[in-house]
Amino acid sequence: MTAAGLTIPATLTRAGRAYAVSYLRSYFAPVTSASGYTGSRFERLGGGGDRPAVAHEFTPEDLVAVTLLSVEVPGRAALEILERRRSRLLELLRQIPTDLDLVDVEPDALRPEWAPWRLETELRSITGLGPTTVSKLLARKRPRLIPVYDSVVQELVKPVGGFWASMNAALRADGCALQKHLIDLREELGIGEDISPLRIFDVVAWRTGKDASARRAASAINPLSPGADN
Repeated sequence: MTAAGLTIPATLTRAGRAYAVSYLRSYFAPVTSASGYTGSRFERLGGGGDRPAVAHEFTPEDLVAVTLLSVEVPGRAALEILERRRSRLLELLRQIPTDLDLVDVEPDALRPEWAPWRLETELRSITGLGPTTVSKLLARKRPRLIPVYDSVVQELVKPVGGFWASMNAALRADGCALQKHLIDLREELGIGEDISPLRIFDVVAWRTGKDASARRAASAINPLSPGADN
């Protein structure tokens, strides 16, 4: 299904609810030293990156949190964030509300001068920080407003006209039907309101994309394997 420039996987439609529930239940299961998804602790590590005490500055805790999503901030980039550009990043974070949801942003506001865009541009200018790492740093500080974005999700949802704008449009379409569906999934599983609808979308999309990739790999090895298109 396509909604406002974004391909919505079947697992994120009401018809695919059972798959989404299964993905979310396993993803947010307890993490041990040997099992579980470390990404389930991304928002919650140390109380969250948007908690009042640290909402307007990047901390070493934030740099650790992104490792739970399988990216790392190189040492020199970390020093840029924590020391040399600390004041500039703090200034930009102060301009971005902590209680604003992407669905509530008017489309006309998504311009280059929008504070989140300027913060993204500042972070992207730091050597060693690519778009995926930057998206995860931003999502750590403003989880309700900035979605996590990586190559798996990109390949699956195929945004047209930029991911933030496409995601905003998809969430607002049809009386905010997708936003409501994501909240329903979160409530059904009792995940907690500190996990944003954006993150529910990301987890289900990422798991869907990873499974699809695994099926393609299996088909390439054995065209008659289960799940192969035959």
